[in-house]
Amino acid sequence: MIETKRTATVVPFGPAAHIAVERGLAEFRSGRPVVIDSSSGSVAVMPIDGVTDARLGAFRQLCAPVPPQVVITASRARALGYDVAGPVSLTAAEHANAATLLSLAVDVRTERSVGVLKATANAEAAIELAKLAQRLPALLVADITANAANTGAFMRVGADAILQFRRLAIESLTVAAEAEVPLNGGIAARFVIFRDAIGGSSTAVIVGELDKTSPVPLRLHSACLTGDVFGSRRCDCGDQLRLAIHQLDEVGGGIILYLEQEGRGLGLANKMRAYKLQDEGLDTLDANTMLGFDDDERDYGVAVKMLQILGCLRVKLLTNNPAKLDWLTRAGIEVCGRIPLQGPVNADNRRYLTAKATRAGHKLDHLLPLVSDSTTAAPVEPIDSRPAE
Repeated sequence: MIETKRTATVVPFGPAAHIAVERGLAEFRSGRPVVIDSSSGSVAVMPIDGVTDARLGAFRQLCAPVPPQVVITASRARALGYDVAGPVSLTAAEHANAATLLSLAVDVRTERSVGVLKATANAEAAIELAKLAQRLPALLVADITANAANTGAFMRVGADAILQFRRLAIESLTVAAEAEVPLNGGIAARFVIFRDAIGGSSTAVIVGELDKTSPVPLRLHSACLTGDVFGSRRCDCGDQLRLAIHQLDEVGGGIILYLEQEGRGLGLANKMRAYKLQDEGLDTLDANTMLGFDDDERDYGVAVKMLQILGCLRVKLLTNNPAKLDWLTRAGIEVCGRIPLQGPVNADNRRYLTAKATRAGHKLDHLLPLVSDSTTAAPVEPIDSRPAE
């Protein structure tokens, strides 16, 4: 084994703390534990998502004599009926198996006899690492500050580095490749593939020709495998994507930023878990918070970086979500207008669209006549919503 000299400074392959987080993410995605260090101490953490009884037993031995606790977010705790403001630790039974621990993270109804304690040190960083790895934000955590002898073989990551990682990953974004990709209907398009330091790839689909002397029509589109590729009727994502392509073609050109933010930022597996909870009666927002997430986990910093690289700082946004206008404006992008994208309503997506309109503030005026309990129309959009001529 070749040993390298450790250094706290930036090395040619990136900051050492940043590299440690990347390796910690790889461990988490493989379901293995890591050690998170900070001035508050050291904790061994492992995602509950995917844990087996064998790995649970090995983790308990690793942390002995300290029994691991289950750390969950405030959103998950409140969904279970606990009045808390931040992450908490649950003390499960000493011999609880993997299925029982997973139920603390995903079930609508779960055992309320567990004890609730203040979260251990570094809980916030552990939850962020789980979200970055697109695991459930529920973890096995044990304080090993006084007993680190058994953890020497595991990846050690700094808590501060984890909390700063998302911003640094966005800053690392570069263009990896681009090519002409003609679309159905004879629509000319160019795909520009962006890649960040950990291999994530988002795509700018440039339809037609861009006129950067005027606000560029822009669609921020979060990837939706079920809707975009397979035509799922549970959402309107695929309908909005196809509408956006044709509207951009009609006005002569524009951009679709196709972002790796499946399931409002939860990831595909957690999106399926949310769907299951929706089948049990929850709406799309409550299903996300029941799993311990915010109702919307998307971060549009990557979209801002892509626009900066493309040199498009004045845009007209194709969206029904006014929050996207606010996000871009706060980041320094000049948003000059909004173009609605009103897809068809069907029996399978009506409840989903109703939740977006009534609870998330989406401008879906065409849906209002179909919502029986709606008594007032949505306010008129204050900025020009007509397509650019």
